Amino acid sequence: MDLHTTDRQMVLGTMDFGTRVPADRAFAILDSFVAGGGVWLDTANCYSFWNDPQGVGGASERVIGAWLRERPGARDSVRIATKVRHNPLVPHERDSAEGLSAQAVRTGAEESLRRLGVDHVDLLWAHAEDRDVPLEETVLAFGELAAKGAVARVGAANHPAWRVERARSLARERGVEPWTALQLRHSLVQQRPLTPVAEGGHRMLTAEDLDLARSEGLAVWSYTSLMWGSYVRPDQPLPDSYQHLGTSRVLQVLGEVAEDLEATRNQVVLAWLMRQGIDPIVGASRVGQVEEALAARRVRLDDGHLARFAEAR
Repeated sequence: MDLHTTDRQMVLGTMDFGTRVPADRAFAILDSFVAGGGVWLDTANCYSFWNDPQGVGGASERVIGAWLRERPGARDSVRIATKVRHNPLVPHERDSAEGLSAQAVRTGAEESLRRLGVDHVDLLWAHAEDRDVPLEETVLAFGELAAKGAVARVGAANHPAWRVERARSLARERGVEPWTALQLRHSLVQQRPLTPVAEGGHRMLTAEDLDLARSEGLAVWSYTSLMWGSYVRPDQPLPDSYQHLGTSRVLQVLGEVAEDLEATRNQVVLAWLMRQGIDPIVGASRVGQVEEALAARRVRLDDGHLARFAEAR
């Protein structure tokens, strides 16, 4: 089936709002995103504690909340996704992360709603696994929030497929809302096989994740979709783990396809992700980046393009 890119959502990543991206610029980015037809905003309660002098998260959610207050009716134009799990209980201390106990999930969600100034979020993610807490406890806590209307949907970020399926089974057994979305790291280029992920907490999308999503009808969101600008910035080379012949072949094809379609390399990467049935998250620090990303919805990759990329990878 020919899946057009317009069938997928472009998600605006807001991780740096309120820290590296000041509020006034974040407002302009949000305005541009909505004006261009964008809908989903992705944030987290821990964003971005590592860049905040206070050493705790919440800045991104506060900026979105302030933007909503200054834009009457804007809440009806956007859907908001946020996450719980990683916000430190002790400032600057990553090891003090809140986790996914029932109390942590409830408290994290309540504080997110307060910062955002909304009565519910459209999607709440478990930001990563917490093997110190029984999975059933986490599932029931998410289900409780859904039952009372604090969240419309729930999802799992950075979880292996078997844990997601186990959680969904537990949810069915207990009659609560199951996780219906996955968020994992994915892009056109691939790391060398069996290479550890350098960035702490990141988990790569696997074939098993896609199998689960397609068989169960789960949404899939990808982060680090544009590899920190490495597709277009000579001063931002790909990490060493991506330096192999497959990457060289992919980048060659990417350049050729971008030229053929009169699109940017970033736009072709985003179009490729959307053709896989994946909703790419795109972080932006300038309005121009939002405009470029949204234009990727008009880029049409045919089966021949997909075959060239598959052979190169």
